[in-house]
Amino acid sequence: MGSESSPKIVIVDESPIRAAILEEGLREAGFTGVVHISEMQNLLARIYALDPDVILIDLENPSRDVLEQMFQVSRAVRRPIAMFVDQSDAASIQASVDAGVSAYIVDGLKKERIKPILDLCISRFNAFAKLQDELDRAKGILMKLKGLTEDEAYVLLRSTAMREKKKIGEIAQSILTASELLK
Repeated sequence: MGSESSPKIVIVDESPIRAAILEEGLREAGFTGVVHISEMQNLLARIYALDPDVILIDLENPSRDVLEQMFQVSRAVRRPIAMFVDQSDAASIQASVDAGVSAYIVDGLKKERIKPILDLCISRFNAFAKLQDELDRAKGILMKLKGLTEDEAYVLLRSTAMREKKKIGEIAQSILTASELLK
């Protein structure tokens, strides 16, 4: 991520009014590197070109096609993503989380809420990225030491976590700690 003081933030919103609310809230919170994308065509390429630190997606009443395009963005770009929607359902929320959206905000577009939402989004993204990194490293250790495939290593991590009634991240951390002690 870029500078802590003012990360580059991209707002994806076809509505200039909603985008202006987000932009005003961000600027009032001290964020200066804000870019607004209003066209959905070639969205992924435009986001790659801008290389933002954080992505805010504002969708009034997203269709399945628009949601799928947003999910493609969140899967392809490893960045904190906050998605603002006016209406939602359980399936959309689950699909968003599965696609990597860090914060899914329903009916929450108020400029004074933007900074805390952005902070939450970045914190959740960083926590998930750290967990994913630890899991990948633990799988790598298991693969090397036990001659397992990646899938087998994950199954072993998961079954150990279930058997010991712990979170998979705790098991991964234990493997990493033990590996460091053996060096």
